[in-house]
Amino acid sequence: MRAANFPIPSLPRLVLLVLLATTSFGANVTYDHRAIVIDGKRRVLISGSIHYPRSTPEMWPDLIQKSKDGGLDVIQTYVFWNLHEPVRNQYNFEGRNDLVKFVKLVGEAGLYVHLRIGPYWSAGMAISLDTGVPWVMCQQSDAPDPIINTCNGFYCDQFTPNSNTKPKMWTENWSGWFLPFGGSVPYRPVEDLAFAVARFYQRGGTFQNYYMYHGGTNFGRTSGGPFIATSYDYDAPIDEYGIPRQPKWGHLKDVHKAIKLCEEALVATDPTYTSPGPNLEATVYNTGSGICAAFLANVGTSDVTVNFNSNSYRLPAWSVSILPDCKNVVLNTAKINSMTMIPSFMHQALNVDTDSTEAIGSDWSWINEPVGISKDDAFTKSGLSEQINTTADQSDYLWYSLSIDIKGEEPFLEDGFETILHVESLGHALRAFINGKLAGSANGNSDNAKVAVEIPITLVPGKNTIDLLSMTVGLQNYGAFFDKWGAGITGPVELKSSKNGNSIDLSSQQWTYQIGLKGEDLGLPTGSSSQWVSQPDLPKNQPLIWYKKLFDAPAGNDPVSLDFTGMGKGEAWINGQSIGRYWPTYISPNSGCTDPCDYRGTYKSEKCRKNCGKPSQVLYHVPRSWLQSSGNSLVLLEEIGGDPTQIAFGTRQMGSLCSHVSESHPLPVDMWNSASKTETKPGPTLSLTCPYTNQVISSIKFASFGTPSGSCGSFSHGQCSSARALSILQKACIGSRNCSIPVSASTFGDPCGGVTKSLAVEASCT
Repeated sequence: MRAANFPIPSLPRLVLLVLLATTSFGANVTYDHRAIVIDGKRRVLISGSIHYPRSTPEMWPDLIQKSKDGGLDVIQTYVFWNLHEPVRNQYNFEGRNDLVKFVKLVGEAGLYVHLRIGPYWSAGMAISLDTGVPWVMCQQSDAPDPIINTCNGFYCDQFTPNSNTKPKMWTENWSGWFLPFGGSVPYRPVEDLAFAVARFYQRGGTFQNYYMYHGGTNFGRTSGGPFIATSYDYDAPIDEYGIPRQPKWGHLKDVHKAIKLCEEALVATDPTYTSPGPNLEATVYNTGSGICAAFLANVGTSDVTVNFNSNSYRLPAWSVSILPDCKNVVLNTAKINSMTMIPSFMHQALNVDTDSTEAIGSDWSWINEPVGISKDDAFTKSGLSEQINTTADQSDYLWYSLSIDIKGEEPFLEDGFETILHVESLGHALRAFINGKLAGSANGNSDNAKVAVEIPITLVPGKNTIDLLSMTVGLQNYGAFFDKWGAGITGPVELKSSKNGNSIDLSSQQWTYQIGLKGEDLGLPTGSSSQWVSQPDLPKNQPLIWYKKLFDAPAGNDPVSLDFTGMGKGEAWINGQSIGRYWPTYISPNSGCTDPCDYRGTYKSEKCRKNCGKPSQVLYHVPRSWLQSSGNSLVLLEEIGGDPTQIAFGTRQMGSLCSHVSESHPLPVDMWNSASKTETKPGPTLSLTCPYTNQVISSIKFASFGTPSGSCGSFSHGQCSSARALSILQKACIGSRNCSIPVSASTFGDPCGGVTKSLAVEASCT
């Protein structure tokens, strides 16, 4: 695995199942055909991936607690050897790389750890370590005993282990997908994700892991592969900033509770399956001693009514109903009881207190990065060299420089005819300079990293310098022979005459190479150099320039981002720590978006997209722990040109919270145990809760009981609506942090008899 890249899913990797409890003593971990067995007890386990380097140690305790609150038993993580041993025998387990601290924090929270120790072990080597706990191999159907082969994918209900002595495990349930620079934003509807989870446990699964539960941020030059954006949000239940994504987090929490209500039956016996009709499946776990749980699945795209155990059940399309007692539905995956929250970003300028000592020199300053060869360690060799093996990935940048003499009679100099510079590269991006001036640029994309470009240029009689700057944007780390894919300019590089088509191949000439940029060697990312220029006439929209500015941190505790609107492409550092690559000028295609997206039917990574025709990413996460109250430095390396004065802070705040619950919804999962003991069954309930303990509901923006339509932020009244809904919600909720309202005609009156009604509410908290 390359030094600047984080791994991505779908590779056969060995995984060590390490189980840590709150005590200092380990558990006895084995398995049988039904489940992982901990201290002699079969367990249904729900896991989620959190990659410790993609967040900060200050964030870890809160992320772990929110995972536990969301119903997880296990935290899964890779071990990032590319960070821990970037150079042979040189180790780093500090800061975001402190794996031991992360694992201990998980154990202190009372959760287990699923450690993907990697990077690429053989099965024999793993077994020989005699760790005393099970090993897992992802996506490897021929994994030898006793290693457990597992499934990765959007759905794994049809997966079967390669031995009937092994449990059915799902090591990567993809909660979303990667965001590439130049791509639209992928997302996965929670109804589909919940459906996939319920189907897995319905069909005999007892361990599943969300990839990701919190995605985080690709800080520095790390990424999940070529062109993967700095945001690794992944549409995960906990977003990049560490905030629960609602309703995904809340609905999955309900799913987890519903599954746990079935745990005793799930681990006690094998399932039996029947088909009540087309696209329908009923699964029963019955011990014969009074313990029974059932799942009813509709894998079609139309709602149906199904008869099961002499009772009638309405099953929405592409959904699973969970019956912990084989009779009453505790949850249907398509019916969401949890609320929706819409985040917003409050923008403010990068300012310094004018009364502070830092105000002196707080305006933007800059340093020009030299074009071409400027370092003493440059070297010359014949031909064109592949970039990764040349740089050893110590930098994104490699200069290819060539000096050529053009005689006066060359056709390249004739009036009225252009000279064309033809360059072919394995990727990922290219800047071409002729005699110190930018002549053209090109870049690949996430589907094809290669670059082939023809750039019109102007040459002069005598000496001409061609400087080609090749750039990588993350490295390949999966696929067949991925280590041989390469990057950089491998040719041909040619000069072509537009007059007669004649060409000169420059590929085998004596090229001079420079690894990295001068500013990198000077330590400019720290902001401490004495070479910064501060003058009123700030250069803008020019390539290869470093910028620096001092600023004060935004007030409060809200998560912080930087809005890079106005910039081109480059990297940014806060107080010497890289927040990652930025590329707001890479615009996604205008077509292909489906927002909102119909969750019904098989999900694929391209199915649900948003943000078409816009920059893939403009907001870049700045961890609060990296900021001081004042005197912070922001350093930018701008490659293609931009205006740094347009950069602004964005503090992440909550806009609205909403809920939409119908009379046909099951009652909240939390009420199941108490409701099952009463003669009178309570009905569905709509609940709202402000996300922070110091907040209260301050307004009800919308309330309708009847036939409302739309989604959070755009609800509208239907043909019938109770006139009392708004006043009832205002009385019940305003001034309180949370409120719950029964969804029934007895609460609001009946505005339209004979119709299934619903309650839609939008509120705000302060």
